[in-house]
Amino acid sequence: MSARQEATRAGISFGSALAIAISWSANKSILWAIVHGALSWLYVVYYAFKY
Repeated sequence: MSARQEATRAGISFGSALAIAISWSANKSILWAIVHGALSWLYVVYYAFKY
């Protein structure tokens, strides 16, 4: 696996984990945490601009 593929895979994993953590702290809902984890970086950027 190339370095670019590894970095992309790590970025996706980190983005999902970050989105889930932010979502849980904001909403305390497992369902929303799963949805936001699937959206990953989109939700992180949205949250950054909203709050």
